[in-house]
Amino acid sequence: MTSRAALHWRRLILPSFFALPLLAVLLGLGSWQLQRLSWKTALLADLAAAQAAPPTLAISPASYAHITASGRFRHELEVLLGAEVRGTVLGARLVTPLERDGAPPLLVERGWVPQDKAGVARPEGPVIVTGYARPSETAGTLAARDSPAQRQFFTFDVAAIGAALGITPAPFGLTVVGAGPARSEGGFGASPAPHRGALPDPARGFPAPRNPHLGYAITWFGLAIAWVVIFSLWGWRRVRA
Repeated sequence: MTSRAALHWRRLILPSFFALPLLAVLLGLGSWQLQRLSWKTALLADLAAAQAAPPTLAISPASYAHITASGRFRHELEVLLGAEVRGTVLGARLVTPLERDGAPPLLVERGWVPQDKAGVARPEGPVIVTGYARPSETAGTLAARDSPAQRQFFTFDVAAIGAALGITPAPFGLTVVGAGPARSEGGFGASPAPHRGALPDPARGFPAPRNPHLGYAITWFGLAIAWVVIFSLWGWRRVRA
């Protein structure tokens, strides 16, 4: 009888070679999401602290730090960044170099404007801009292709934009943050509401990335538990058969 029972249990050895690696993968994914949760929580805390802190001079700030800069806009070198439809109007982000005394030009993302840039305010003389330090980006494989000749860019690549304009800007940019509540983006599948008010329409706050990693971790650990239960029930029935 003992020999037969041992034979039944040995029938689980080969399936275990498939079940255990899958369990290890599920547990590993859950642990990875917990690490991502810790990283994202710290990042959000840093962003919140940067937003609450008073602005510092734009010299060599950390990404998304609260910064300020002064100088004169070179409106003749402005470019459009990205594409965004508001209501029925196609537009983009307006990026204008800011000439600074004793410092390289700074690419300033002033806010959303219509594609034809109608009604855009272009202040002359000394200005002071405040917002967050926007890091330079690298175009991904699936990114839309920039058009330097038309001054239309889809990636905030500081070096590429500077080369197209014949300047050597600072290695980061500044995104202007305006006062007022966040814009309403409409419901699922809807275009953002039409813009009303002055142009450009600046960002209404600092970046706030989503933090779904706790839910992901619970999902992976839940799948691991379910896999253990399923395999245990299957193994028990196989041994009892």
